[in-house]
Amino acid sequence: MTMCGENALQVAAIRTLNDQLRQGGTGGRWFVSSGLLGLSPEQRNAVLRAVSEFSDFNERNDPYGEHDCAIVPVGDVNVLWKIDYCDTDFVFGSPDPGDANQTFRVITVMLAEEY
Repeated sequence: MTMCGENALQVAAIRTLNDQLRQGGTGGRWFVSSGLLGLSPEQRNAVLRAVSEFSDFNERNDPYGEHDCAIVPVGDVNVLWKIDYCDTDFVFGSPDPGDANQTFRVITVMLAEEY
């Protein structure tokens, strides 16, 4: 998929903000599922590291280029992570996910079987 103009700039802004949350923990909040909490501390650390270091984005797992979701194998479990865009009151969806001043990001990390 190719994009041009304003849409490409919007997607690039969303991708940058998503990567900042996923890789550096800034611009939002992380949530983990009860299944993930049931893993050993070592497994949880490996999962969180794998999510933050994930870079294998492609047309299949990132068709819109936003770096907002993927399934990552970690040891013997498959982990699903997804970033959602909320308004700053954390009530509705963001009116502009490419604008950090209008968006509160939430990354949810869970075992794929929990989805």
